[in-house]
Amino acid sequence: MKRQTVSKKTRFEVFKRDAFTCQYCGAHPPGVLLHVDHIHPVAEGGTNEIDNLVTACEPCNAGKGARLLNVAPETLAQKAAQVAEREAQLQGYAEILEAKRQRLDADAWRVLEVRYGKDVKTAPRTEITSIKRFIEKLGVHEVLEAMDIAMGSRVSEWKVFRYFCGVCWNKVREQEGGAD
Repeated sequence: MKRQTVSKKTRFEVFKRDAFTCQYCGAHPPGVLLHVDHIHPVAEGGTNEIDNLVTACEPCNAGKGARLLNVAPETLAQKAAQVAEREAQLQGYAEILEAKRQRLDADAWRVLEVRYGKDVKTAPRTEITSIKRFIEKLGVHEVLEAMDIAMGSRVSEWKVFRYFCGVCWNKVREQEGGAD
């Protein structure tokens, strides 16, 4: 059977009927993109009648494919494998975030050493936080250069950090194409 596009009106009516919630897993926007799924697949003779349509999130719709629901039951082993895969992905993501945090900490201390030398441990926490944000936006080498510029300026010692922030913001604007 030739597939016909589900009209926007019908699509909206299905979403409204199903409370904008995936009928397979319960997911809803903004966390997922919703699709209209054919309960009885078009490939098996299903139609676009509203009673044959159901709201499905993108992952559920792609996973079901053109199979009948009674043909695609998920076994306990399959569910366990999915949970294990999700856990492995979460663990990997957590490791990446931790490595990033450690790198930002180390890079921030490098910048602070330029500013404070041996007295680096006296740096205010607010400076550390700002430096990390600049490193995320610009990279450590640009931030180190900005601190070198600030330290070489003729501003008073207590204004050096403000001058440094100004240099960094100018660099951010240059990167974003906002500088003349």
